[in-house]
Amino acid sequence: MEDSKILDLFFERSEQAIRELDSTYGAAVKKTAGNLLRDPQDVEECVNDAYLGVWNSIPPQRPESLVGYVCRIVRNLAVSRLRSETAAKRNSSLDLVLEELEDCIPAKTDVEGELEARELARAIDRFLAALSYPDRYLFIRRYWFADPVSEIAARTGFRENRISVRLFRLREKLWKHLQKEGLLA
Repeated sequence: MEDSKILDLFFERSEQAIRELDSTYGAAVKKTAGNLLRDPQDVEECVNDAYLGVWNSIPPQRPESLVGYVCRIVRNLAVSRLRSETAAKRNSSLDLVLEELEDCIPAKTDVEGELEARELARAIDRFLAALSYPDRYLFIRRYWFADPVSEIAARTGFRENRISVRLFRLREKLWKHLQKEGLLA
């Protein structure tokens, strides 16, 4: 079913909207949560919470990309769950992805940091918009969906080494872009 029809069902407050959302995008939503959470029960809970979040936010929201909207919600929920469950210990899958980017992205936790985080998000959006489709695809699959390099290689048909080198170059490019934008010293 098309996004516009599913959104119309949400605006009508029809429970069919959740069923259609799940049948259309359920695999992508589960994969997004599953890349971060390894326990199938955690994944299922996260997906259900994401569907509830979509139900509660539409209306008034009317996202342009329904799959992007629901995947963002499920990813944020999965990251929150990971943080709460692994506060005292490291989680190898998420930490590895974040470590790759930590030289590029400064971390702050105060009000000023929140404002800088918003500007950083806009700068990253501009960076992604300037990338070619293949580079943007690699970057998003690795750093948004947290796909393993081996899976990205299988999807693209390239060797893992080539993907790793390309991701390294993209991180360097991001670092230079953020420096140019005045977000890094």
